[in-house]
Amino acid sequence: MNSLTLPDIANQAAHQALPLDWVGMCGIALPIVLEGQRLNAKADAGVSLEDDDARGIHMSRLYLALAGLEQRDLTPFVLRQVLEEFLASHEGLSNSAYLTIHSEMLLKRPALVSPLAGWKSYPVSISASLKNKMFHVELKIDVPYSSTCPCSAALARQLIQQQFITDFANKALQHAEILTWLGSSQGIVATPHSQRSTARLRMHLDEFIDELPLSVIINDAEAALGTAVQTAVKRADEQAFALANGQNLMFCEDAARRLNLALRRSPGVSGFHIRVIHAESLHAHDAVAESHWHRELA
Repeated sequence: MNSLTLPDIANQAAHQALPLDWVGMCGIALPIVLEGQRLNAKADAGVSLEDDDARGIHMSRLYLALAGLEQRDLTPFVLRQVLEEFLASHEGLSNSAYLTIHSEMLLKRPALVSPLAGWKSYPVSISASLKNKMFHVELKIDVPYSSTCPCSAALARQLIQQQFITDFANKALQHAEILTWLGSSQGIVATPHSQRSTARLRMHLDEFIDELPLSVIINDAEAALGTAVQTAVKRADEQAFALANGQNLMFCEDAARRLNLALRRSPGVSGFHIRVIHAESLHAHDAVAESHWHRELA
């Protein structure tokens, strides 16, 4: 057996003495438990490199520390424990530790009217940092929804009015005839355009929060918008969805304002940045609005 000590190149002096802000690994495959669900995830793990004499960090130590996430529900406390282990394994080398976890949260959603239900996935990222003993957690969540253009709806209504004038000018109005006309393509000659849209939420959490309020934030956002995309549906659900869109006409500016006002009330949130994207069906470009808020210190 070879008795020679294996070389540790990372402990050799750096060729150029210079501290680094972040050194680590990205895209580490990892199972996590989130709100009781076992999910596939990818992790980005890193620390700062402060020691001018050190050439590199011990990446394997970061990798092994992630094993602590496999069996426990992901909470701020658990995240902090992992970051503290990152720093303990790099004592003298690092004073900052970082961890970001990317996954897709699954929530079962009921249909609007029928007894059907189905699963929806929401891309989420959970970022935690421990820097100079200051702990910070941030959530990023994508929430899909439908948006119907108010301008398009008004223009469609005008065309329907014009068609009504054309079809019923100088005629005695009969209830049954009008009812038939309203239910036909002859009468409803135009419909407003709508598009699948996305709210990208970046939420800053309170320092001492106990849980990650992912499903709470998603529920608050969907309630504020009123037009969450559906899963399994019957015709009655599709009709109810059309009604919801008709009663929640919105430009991207309207959506951003609704979300801003609603998410201020979400528990454990100290600030956020909102970016809403309406993937236009009329134009080849998207309509986008952004908004932010941060709780004022007392």
